[in-house]
Amino acid sequence: MTFQHKVAVITGGSSGIGKAAAIDWVKRGGNVVINGRREEALEEAAKDIDPSGEHVAYVAGDISNPKIAESLIQEALARFGHIDTLVNNAGVFISKPFTDYTIEEFESVLSINVAGFFHITQLAITEMLKSGSGHVVNITASGVAEQPIKAVPAVLAALTKGGLAAATKSLAIEYADKGIRVNAVAPGIIKTPMHGVETHDFLGKLHPVGRMGEVQDVVNAINYLESAPFVTGDILHVDGGQSAGQW
Repeated sequence: MTFQHKVAVITGGSSGIGKAAAIDWVKRGGNVVINGRREEALEEAAKDIDPSGEHVAYVAGDISNPKIAESLIQEALARFGHIDTLVNNAGVFISKPFTDYTIEEFESVLSINVAGFFHITQLAITEMLKSGSGHVVNITASGVAEQPIKAVPAVLAALTKGGLAAATKSLAIEYADKGIRVNAVAPGIIKTPMHGVETHDFLGKLHPVGRMGEVQDVVNAINYLESAPFVTGDILHVDGGQSAGQW
């Protein structure tokens, strides 16, 4: 499978799933523009993605800011001329009892998970409509959003990532006859820098298969959706069985 000359915009691209997806995309012949809050981390990620710098660009800043979203789209157009795919990977997760959430935490989660999705997706689809084709992949959440886990209270993830799953289906229907597909990947808990090694045993047991997922598992799912032109409105679960039911 090759993505020759295809252009992907990937949010949350400085580490974890986003960075891995960008590396794989460039290896398959494509170009990427990544976003993250910290410019230094983005610069280092860009070197790992493509040491030559020919196939990667980046824009630092908070993706919930409409101006940053606009800069990201404009950078993709200026460097590579068009946008084929948007991967909405940026997100924040806070687990705590419902009554313990602060106003600041509520606003932070909604800002990144919802506003961060809304602004960049609206701008990307506007460009995709001009070419009559495109693909949006939203990274949602499986267990805590669709199959709540008693040991991990996370209503803000359910509220925001669950809403993103519903928005995926809504946009898929709205743009199905315009050549634009919209899908989602719903991961379980994935081994990324946000999870310390000391937590892996506990987190692994939160999946029926008894282990955490790897970033490549999610990258493979993104690649499948990218290469499946008859698939839209799908929520592809990559969660070690979490969404199947209670265990």
